[in-house]
Amino acid sequence: MSKELATSTFNHAMHALTGNIESYIQTANAIPVLTAEEEYQLATQLGRDNDLEAARKLVLPHLRFVIYVARGYNGYGLPLADLIQEGNIGLMKAIKRFDPERGVRLVSFAVHWIRAEIHEFILRNWRIVKVATTKAQRKLFFNLRSKKKRLGWLNNSEVNAVANELGVKPETVMEMESRLSGQDIGFDGYNNDDDTDYFAPAAYLEHDMADPAIEIEQNDWSGKNTGRLREALSELDERSQDILASRWLRDDKLTLHELATRYSISAERIRQLEQNALRKLKKSLSPSPE
Repeated sequence: MSKELATSTFNHAMHALTGNIESYIQTANAIPVLTAEEEYQLATQLGRDNDLEAARKLVLPHLRFVIYVARGYNGYGLPLADLIQEGNIGLMKAIKRFDPERGVRLVSFAVHWIRAEIHEFILRNWRIVKVATTKAQRKLFFNLRSKKKRLGWLNNSEVNAVANELGVKPETVMEMESRLSGQDIGFDGYNNDDDTDYFAPAAYLEHDMADPAIEIEQNDWSGKNTGRLREALSELDERSQDILASRWLRDDKLTLHELATRYSISAERIRQLEQNALRKLKKSLSPSPE
């Protein structure tokens, strides 16, 4: 997929999801998830023909996945919308490199690219976020360099002079100078000559989530099965529905004797009705033979 095609695909996808961040998230979450067969066909079509429409159909269902990953990095003080935007760039890079013949779902392949883009964005903006977090610190941040008389560290008299002029505490001036003097470190790691393992800064970025690919698949599976269960229950008579709901689906479950009193029949009869209803339910939920 060429750069022009990737850009066009991204813009096309985003055009359908304009508005504030909440409406964007709601719209993205409403887009149906692709089946494995649909994903394979679209990815094959994209790789073979550079098909813009196929790329768009791959992008849109995975926007919810980017949102899920981006939310795991909310604790770094950056806007969620920016994190999502960077994650979407990672998604586009993943789609460009995705090979459907590998037998791996796109969501599992793309997570590494999405996280990498978000990690890089966080590290690019980490110092500017942490350097100035209050109004006084921001004022100090933009004025400290011009107030310094030399390139070295401020001495006590200079610290006090800057503090008085800008209306902050001397300790704040010293802390800001320490922050501004800090050196950035590389995002990517490297191997030491002595073969000792080295962990790059990206390895320390935390995300409090399970594997998002598994999470999304489980949520999708749960939603579909809940719908199937509701449809199967609707095929039962009203009394059988009430017995199953009272015995299995409610927090305050009823006993056989309580239901027997409700319907003025024996507890044994309630048990028989329950077993019959469960058999019908199981038959309705069982996959039909092809």
